Amino acid sequence: MRTILAACLFAVVPAATAPIVASAQEAASPSAQGDLSITIYNNDVALVQDVRQLDIGNGRVRQSFPDVSARIRPETVSLTVPDAAIVEQNFDFDLLTPSSLMEKAVGETITLIRTNPATGAETRERAHVLAVNGGVVLEVNGHVEVLRDDGLPVRAVFDKVPESLRARPTLSVSLASTRGGSRPATLSYLSGGLGWSADYVALFDDKRGTVDVQGWVTLTNTSGTTFNNARTLLVAGEVGNTRDTDNYMPMPRARPGRLTQVQPGTESASREQLGDFYLYPLAERTTIADKQTKQVSFLDAKGVTATSGYRFENSWLGSASESRSAQSVLRFANSGAAGLGDALPAGTVRVYVRDARGQPQFTGENGIEHTPQGSTIALPTGDAFDVKVQPTVMSRTRQGTDRWRTQMRYRLTNARGRPVTVELVQSGLAWGDTRLIEENRKSERQDAGSALWQVPVPANGEAVVTATFDTRY
Repeated sequence: MRTILAACLFAVVPAATAPIVASAQEAASPSAQGDLSITIYNNDVALVQDVRQLDIGNGRVRQSFPDVSARIRPETVSLTVPDAAIVEQNFDFDLLTPSSLMEKAVGETITLIRTNPATGAETRERAHVLAVNGGVVLEVNGHVEVLRDDGLPVRAVFDKVPESLRARPTLSVSLASTRGGSRPATLSYLSGGLGWSADYVALFDDKRGTVDVQGWVTLTNTSGTTFNNARTLLVAGEVGNTRDTDNYMPMPRARPGRLTQVQPGTESASREQLGDFYLYPLAERTTIADKQTKQVSFLDAKGVTATSGYRFENSWLGSASESRSAQSVLRFANSGAAGLGDALPAGTVRVYVRDARGQPQFTGENGIEHTPQGSTIALPTGDAFDVKVQPTVMSRTRQGTDRWRTQMRYRLTNARGRPVTVELVQSGLAWGDTRLIEENRKSERQDAGSALWQVPVPANGEAVVTATFDTRY
């Protein structure tokens, strides 16, 4: 029945009466928006500020504001009009569509126009709409009829458009005005459906030890409304929102076990801040069309100091019968001295390296969180082909009633034609009063839960790290 209804409603057209003509003109008219400023946050919330020049009468007047966001939060509306006060406001979001027009016509009389496929002759019948429940049920000339999808041309003509249906999302307010005349009205509200994210393209030059970083802002609009020629300001950070059901925001597209390591910086960025958030204004006004994705560049840094390396993290009592790949890691800093000098909003960093023909080739991606200026970033981009690690539990013996001694061996191999350094991490040391009592290479403790060795591995060679741990389990 729903298929039949959809097919029938597709042919619905309004009658050529004065009210219908006015609505058609309204739908085709330019946007009623004024001077727009939009502030977009990361967690599906945006602040829209719209200054419109209106001719307002004296006394109690009703004023409509078409072309507001279809996902406006009406309780957040603020309207400032000189010499006028808000008495009441309504948000009309029941939009004019063939289906809504037919649903509103229940109990009303419409005109059916049928066309004879053979002769092209048209016949008109008045029909009373009884119901629209999975199909259109009509009373025609004393009998009940269901509009069918039988391929015969039929149109439904309506005498008028119901006042409750709007061609565009519309906010209407009742004002108590103390004078008549033209004046600016400043409309502000919060809306969902507008969002942004950051994406980075990093071109790494291993020989020079540098990376070129270009940052792109991706704007998305699913608000149901196009915002024309707007000043746009982006805010990096998660603002408080009572509509949030989960305040935890995972790092963008970070693969489990391959998380980006960040040592937070302490440099003050020159970028404008709003409280604890950084602001990224777009250089020019832009139109953010409904159901559109738009990209704008916000960062272009050349020759940022960078290095490549390897990292392997072994879980507690992790043992492998075969060698496993170390992670390929790109390390750089967003400090001023390194050549980048900016706070970085959360996003995805995609890394490219030029091949022997000079063509940039994609080598991996990972996510970063909001990163203050001066931070050191270790970005895993994939698994190394030639650098492997084989962790092995050599022995595990009981020491007394409640302690165990575990001997570990880590074999690192390098099939590359040049030496590499592998950051070898043994994790899981935070439990059971773990003590590292013996090792053949000096480690450092990053925290209570892990020991780290910087292991140089010669070209086409291997290196071995041994360690003995004393634990309560």
